[in-house]
Amino acid sequence: MEYVYAAMLLHEGKKPINEENMIQVLRAAGINADPVRVKALVASLTEVNIDEVIKSAPAFSPAPAAAAPAPTVEKKPKEEKKEEKKEEKKEAEALEGLGALFG
Repeated sequence: MEYVYAAMLLHEGKKPINEENMIQVLRAAGINADPVRVKALVASLTEVNIDEVIKSAPAFSPAPAAAAPAPTVEKKPKEEKKEEKKEEKKEAEALEGLGALFG
């Protein structure tokens, strides 16, 4: 997971996501970088628009802490709760698939 975080840090800092930069970020975090994993991640991210991926992942979309209103709690029928759980499970499975891609 630290490899993905390193790539996200580079992206956020508007730095190119390449092997050299990834290894530098990982070393700065005290992680002994595996060159094979770094190379695989860099290669897999070459065709990915990271901004679009972040926008399409509701679980990871950044939200301003101060501007977000407090969520309201309302009671829902059992059927709606079951549907929401199914949707959450599908989202979790999809995110796990992405995690497997990046190691």
